Amino acid sequence: MFNVKPQPTILPDVNYLVVGLGLSGYSSARFLLRRGYRCRLQDTRDLPANLISLREEFDTIEFEAGPLNDEMTAWADVLVVSPGVSVRQKMIQQAADSGKTVLGDIELFARMVDKPVVAITGSNGKSTVTTLVGEMIRLDQHAVAVGGNLGTPALDLLEQEEVDYYVLELSSYQLETTSSLSPRVAALLNLCEDHLDRYSSYADYVATKLLVYRNAETCVSNLDDEMTRHDAKDVSFSLDPHSDAEFRLVEDGAYWLAHRNEPWLPVDRLGISGRHNWANALAAMAIANRLGISREAIVSALQEFRGIAHRSQWVAEIDGVEWINDSKATNVGAAQASIAGRDRPVILIAGGLSKGADMSLMFDSIQQKVKCVLLLGADAERLQQAWQGATAIERVDTMRAAVERARQIARAGDCVLLAPACASFDMYSKFEARGDDFMQSVLELADV
Repeated sequence: MFNVKPQPTILPDVNYLVVGLGLSGYSSARFLLRRGYRCRLQDTRDLPANLISLREEFDTIEFEAGPLNDEMTAWADVLVVSPGVSVRQKMIQQAADSGKTVLGDIELFARMVDKPVVAITGSNGKSTVTTLVGEMIRLDQHAVAVGGNLGTPALDLLEQEEVDYYVLELSSYQLETTSSLSPRVAALLNLCEDHLDRYSSYADYVATKLLVYRNAETCVSNLDDEMTRHDAKDVSFSLDPHSDAEFRLVEDGAYWLAHRNEPWLPVDRLGISGRHNWANALAAMAIANRLGISREAIVSALQEFRGIAHRSQWVAEIDGVEWINDSKATNVGAAQASIAGRDRPVILIAGGLSKGADMSLMFDSIQQKVKCVLLLGADAERLQQAWQGATAIERVDTMRAAVERARQIARAGDCVLLAPACASFDMYSKFEARGDDFMQSVLELADV
């Protein structure tokens, strides 16, 4: 696990090298340049899109294209590394070993923020829970800024006025370059194999996720996933009605979301569906309750919230067949949860870049609920080998072909589910583009 060397303040009289000009790197560069700090920018691309915006805003931009090299790191006192850049690469590791400070945008944010912060991470569901907690706070008449790994970069949130709470979704990549964040509430929702192309082992990935609890006032963990536990003082949530979790399901003729033994809301009145979203709702309840948000606001948000695009998103029902876009299910755990959350037989569209994950973990889920799997993308062969014998499997070349074949196979009462279990970068620029392609193909075939 990469170790960040703490530095208590943001120092103006040092050299900052921003490594990578994705969305977070762009935000970090603007943050530093607006304050007049000495700052150079580096990206492997000759002309990253965000560089144009920076040159429009600032008179002088020192930018170097190409791989990170000795001259760049020798000049820098602090390397501000974007989440998309691995801190395990040789040049960054050598810089850290030589005493350079290596951090990310969340660490810069942590050194500036002066209001309560909620930090939310997990392998799956973190965008849903982050957005839902933000809605709960808003409905309780508090000013809230929501972002981080989701939507608006954390440093940009500092520009908003009159903020009472900051709610941040944090990735493992952001956590590994953060040491000073002190959340009012920190939550680790769940853990499953993911990003093993960036980590030396699953244990290394888990250890990085657990960093969310560092310096936290209250820790929220998943009683159904022991890997998320912090200590006996955790506020816990669980889908098991027989557990002793503070936030859990209770059964009274139907399942209810409950605080201790007090039912708050029947699950059929949630604005989002599926057992995985019941868990997300319980986690959000636990977080908001610890912030002092009223029960009325929490329940109202749970009823009103309709989910986020590309996350178990309902697309259409055509001839009795339901079509669901869960393009954000980019790992095994997310895809398993998505399949389990469906109450109909599933025709699954999956495939892409598997990131080194053990796809055989999905065998039982597919055998139990999936009528047919349609595979596409770079690792289709690997997925087919892992799932052979679980159900019928076919290969397709494009998303359009997958949708056309699914329509031929599906019968009234079925669900066609895009839950790829893989990253999208072999065929698409991002998971949103994959989801958009799926939805467009569905709606065009249905002529709606």
